[in-house]
Amino acid sequence: MATRLIRNATLAVALAALSSTAAMGQETNEADWMKDLTSRITLNGYAQGGWSYQDINGQKTNTYNLKRTLLWAKARITDRWSFLFMHDFSSVVQEFYTDYRITDDKALSVRLGQFKHSYSMENPLSPTQLELIDVYSQAVLYLAGEGPDPLNGVNYGRDMGLMVYGDLLSDHLHYELALMSGQGINRRDLNNQKDFIAKLEVKPIDGLRIVGSGYLGTGCAVNTAAWNPDIKVGDNYKRNRYSIGGEYKSAPYTGSKYKEPRPLSIRAEWLGGEDGEVGSRGGYVTAAIPVVDALDIVASGETFDRNTKVDGWDQTNLTIGLQYWYYKKCRLQLQYTRCMCGENISSQDYNWIQAQVQVAF
Repeated sequence: MATRLIRNATLAVALAALSSTAAMGQETNEADWMKDLTSRITLNGYAQGGWSYQDINGQKTNTYNLKRTLLWAKARITDRWSFLFMHDFSSVVQEFYTDYRITDDKALSVRLGQFKHSYSMENPLSPTQLELIDVYSQAVLYLAGEGPDPLNGVNYGRDMGLMVYGDLLSDHLHYELALMSGQGINRRDLNNQKDFIAKLEVKPIDGLRIVGSGYLGTGCAVNTAAWNPDIKVGDNYKRNRYSIGGEYKSAPYTGSKYKEPRPLSIRAEWLGGEDGEVGSRGGYVTAAIPVVDALDIVASGETFDRNTKVDGWDQTNLTIGLQYWYYKKCRLQLQYTRCMCGENISSQDYNWIQAQVQVAF
């Protein structure tokens, strides 16, 4: 009996040891799998909200606003292949695309999905990087399809399509070539034409880049525009654009309290386009100048004319302000803008004061 009990006890201990070893192995495999998964996925996000005051046509208004609350995840599937998904919780799904690097270096990559298109210098940049609280200049907002063009609708500068891009000549030359739907985000194409976008960026010296881009397309109107009355809803129309600009960033300045270095920067661009037989054009100059610690002075001048054939469809904005970087990508902004409007714009000249807090990670 004693021998049998000892034998059974020994067997039980052996089985327990084997089970424990198997469990430990499973836990180790699960831990390794989770570690590999988390190392391949990065999460980023930001929110921008604040307060705005205007006195348009003598009517004074002030309001709090939450402009953007974005979260995106990027998955590195392999060393060459990645996927990104971005959602704006204050509006719609913004981006979903996959990138694949074809060459061993950065000379040739391909992107497929919905993403910010290449036209202009400002449009591909994140609002967290741009100096103005209102983010993009009037010309970029209109011509890149950010929203103020009723013919094209609100697309946040994004579209569905296929793009090839890369860096050549030791990163002194960057190119982007894209074939896009032309109808914007989260919307099926309303005609059979596809739009072609090309961008070329040259970096002759450190800190300086010179950029040109062009857009050849056919739009399908989703609404009407008072300055372009010949185009009706559902009409196909010529939708072409061009831009040329440059940006200079100095060596980074490090203040005593700032968490990351930041440069003096100045960016200027001239843009133009055609919608049917109506031409539009405009440009901007924007600068951010570090002064003390984490404080920058921001200044911008911009103008845009929606219809170059008819007087009165132009608007010029002059902005001056401050931004304080209180932690890495996080900042406080305060800006004053004087808006000077042409006679056909629905508002007279007015003042615009904005304050904003940005939280990003």
